[in-house]
Amino acid sequence: MAKIDLRSEIKEFLRSRRARITPERAGLPVYGGNRRVKGLRREEVALLAGVSVDYYVRMERGSLAGTSDGVLDAVASALHLDEAERDHLFHLARQSRAPGGPRRRRPAVTVRPALQQVLDAITDAPAWICNGRYDVLATNHLARALYSPVLADTRRTANTARFVYLDPAAAGTFFVDYDRIAGDVAAKLRMEAGRDPHDEELIALVGELSTRSDLFRQRWASQDVRLHRSGRKRLHHPAVGRLDLDVESMELPADPGLLLTVYTAPAGTATADGLALLASWAAEQEKPATEIQAPERQDLPGT
Repeated sequence: MAKIDLRSEIKEFLRSRRARITPERAGLPVYGGNRRVKGLRREEVALLAGVSVDYYVRMERGSLAGTSDGVLDAVASALHLDEAERDHLFHLARQSRAPGGPRRRRPAVTVRPALQQVLDAITDAPAWICNGRYDVLATNHLARALYSPVLADTRRTANTARFVYLDPAAAGTFFVDYDRIAGDVAAKLRMEAGRDPHDEELIALVGELSTRSDLFRQRWASQDVRLHRSGRKRLHHPAVGRLDLDVESMELPADPGLLLTVYTAPAGTATADGLALLASWAAEQEKPATEIQAPERQDLPGT
């Protein structure tokens, strides 16, 4: 992928959202049974949003540069956009208003020592810091143990999106709800593309995944977007088995673009016991070789 084309992003996003809304859902009367379009017509969206047909057609052709926040809100309501979709529409509009620019490489992000201290102070729960491209930038010892399959390839910065789409056999075993996870990853990457369509590393990642994964191409074409939010994640860890974890993801205001994610489980549950077992396993894995007791020597007869 050479670039993320902003006009195409706007056009395909609005068309895809319009196609899923039926007149009945929008509260419009239906005359006759022979509709040639899937979902709403453009003139119906214009009517619901209170703008002229020409104005909405111009928007759907990829031009949001002069669109007010009020009109964006009205279109979002007409298309029944959820919170993530509404935010995405506003991100696209904001980028349309900004001066055009070439692809740019973001400065290398390093996690501040104080943030690593925060991670290390969380001793009973896996925690890590990533960016919107799913690069894993810092972990505590339990997160390294929990996500050991994701972190196994040390040739470059670990990236959850690459693991999900480029190692589907391992990812399908690790993530119990692999299909949902794959959809969420693509949707969150598209959300990131709306925030910064000129990010060179994001463009390269989307291009790599599009080239190497049929599933990613399908999910990317859906135009779905998601926010990084709280939820549940079900994993099958190779050392401790099934873990059903509560996930809290939060943006770091002092470090824009970075997310802190913490995995927990209610006390007394099988998953809480599994995390305790994971901690023991992680401690064994991180012992220096000199601390690992050698097996007793078994002398052969006659020696």
